[in-house]
Amino acid sequence: MVTLDLAFRHEGPALLRYLGRRAGHDAAPDMLQEVFARAAGSAQAGRLANPAAFLRRVARNLLIDRSRRRKADNVIVFPFDEDLHSASLPEQEQGIEARDLLRLYEGAVDGLPEKTRRVFLMHRVDELSYRQIHERLGISIATVEYHMMRALAHIARAVDAGR
Repeated sequence: MVTLDLAFRHEGPALLRYLGRRAGHDAAPDMLQEVFARAAGSAQAGRLANPAAFLRRVARNLLIDRSRRRKADNVIVFPFDEDLHSASLPEQEQGIEARDLLRLYEGAVDGLPEKTRRVFLMHRVDELSYRQIHERLGISIATVEYHMMRALAHIARAVDAGR
């Protein structure tokens, strides 16, 4: 019967190449020592029918353990920021809030004086420039700016009051 020591001397070079191909040639000598230490410390070490196969199995298990440790070491942890990562509202609730906001906005636009509403809609809905509105309505650009500021202030107040 071949002892573990003889099997290690005979299988050592092959195990070193095996470990070198899978773990890198720099890590292989240390891993080979670990294989022998694990095998020698095993409860089965004195009664092995095939010590060479046992050494190969220990080497394979060592590679598996090393791979698992590396995977565990590569876990990326992102810090949790309460303000940035807090739970968002469910979609249904967000939809309700969006409809409420739209209702407030539309009510505010409807509550504008006629000329201010017309200037506002020409700019925001029809996408006309201040110059184009000035030309179509025959008012100065400064008056267009006045109506836009008035409309935006009124809408902001109405939406803020409704929230």
